Amino acid sequence: MSELIVSVSGVRGVVGESLTREVVERFTRAAASVLEDGAIVVSRDGRANGIELADHVSHTLSAGGRHVIQAGITSTPTTGILVRKFKAAGGIQISASHNPVQYNGLKLFDETGRVLTARQGEQVRDLYLDADSHPLPAETPGTIEECADTLSDHLDRVLATVNSAAIRDQHYRVLLDANHGAGGLLGRPLLETLGCQVHLLGEEPHGNFQHTPEPTATNLASICQAVANVGVDIGFCQDPDADRLAIIDAQGTYLGEEYTLALCVDHVLQQQPGPIVTNCASSLMIEDLARQHGVTFERSAVGEANVVDVMLARQASFGGEGNGGPIDPRVGYVRDSFVGMALVLDAMARTGSSVRALADRLPRYCIHKTQVTVAGKNLATLFDALEDQLDAESASRLDGLRLEWPGQWLLMRASNTEPLVRLIAEAGDAATAEMLCRQAAQIVQSA
Repeated sequence: MSELIVSVSGVRGVVGESLTREVVERFTRAAASVLEDGAIVVSRDGRANGIELADHVSHTLSAGGRHVIQAGITSTPTTGILVRKFKAAGGIQISASHNPVQYNGLKLFDETGRVLTARQGEQVRDLYLDADSHPLPAETPGTIEECADTLSDHLDRVLATVNSAAIRDQHYRVLLDANHGAGGLLGRPLLETLGCQVHLLGEEPHGNFQHTPEPTATNLASICQAVANVGVDIGFCQDPDADRLAIIDAQGTYLGEEYTLALCVDHVLQQQPGPIVTNCASSLMIEDLARQHGVTFERSAVGEANVVDVMLARQASFGGEGNGGPIDPRVGYVRDSFVGMALVLDAMARTGSSVRALADRLPRYCIHKTQVTVAGKNLATLFDALEDQLDAESASRLDGLRLEWPGQWLLMRASNTEPLVRLIAEAGDAATAEMLCRQAAQIVQSA
């Protein structure tokens, strides 16, 4: 993972090693060549190593004749909002998302405030990799301005999706774990505007994370204990750039990221029925909820850009990814932890229920994940072997291989960075999900 990762969604690596000044400059120029003419918003997620990177990105863009709007520390969904606010040509968010502190990267937005499409991302990647395609500095450098107010538009858009007065009447006690990422900047004013008593952990966005940043059950063990000890109604946990949200109930039990999207979808569909989109690695809970509410449901390939493409094509009322990334078109076509917090609180206030009670009403499944080394093996051959031997009711190669049976499924996808495949299975009980992964691993290893 220390090697530079160049994908259609951006570039990521270890700062000073794989992610060097030269890499940042070349990638920034490539991005500017693909984006439309106009200003570009530059922001970062709070990591200390992002200060110099943001400065370098801004001056590279300015040298190329671009007007730069520096937003400082903001969340990834906020960056998308700012692109729209300033009618900019696009945005560059400096973030390594849930990766460890030594990593950073560049994530790209188009003029609509969404992450680049796969086609645009491929263009940027190809230009970056082509050593002869780097544009020369402009005759007249662009200017750089500081954005004075980065939060108001995003806050207003989120608040417009919920019954703020009803939430305020409940005086919820909320623990928010921003883990010294960007999430606390908007998290506190959002929750306080909603009348919550806020206990905020890791509020200062300096990027020295108190725990491993990916919001998984293992990494949030100390936060679960804090929720139980402090005595709050709900715990919210963000990743460093605040586009993902995990939830902890009042007893300190980790509900997880899959429940974030499911809770939001269930609540939205009760008020605004419409098509729902998620990716092919997300829980069956979402598909079941769409069926219960009588709306169409569609899966995309894994990746935020792919989900957004299908949402736009189907005019979806809601979508997202099961990694805790809800996408609400009323706010923006970016995964957004603030959307998740507001909608879950709105659901609690509307029903008078705890988040545990809301979760218990959802369809129940168990997910198991593992990985298998496949060095030297042909992926198509492995897919064929799995399909032949596991006798699924249906199979899809939209993204890797997804096999489905009633109430359960298995997905095998290749890693983008290592010679291995990732196996994900879901079923009505943990033992069956684990068995599906174990069977698939044995087939892959013997193929």
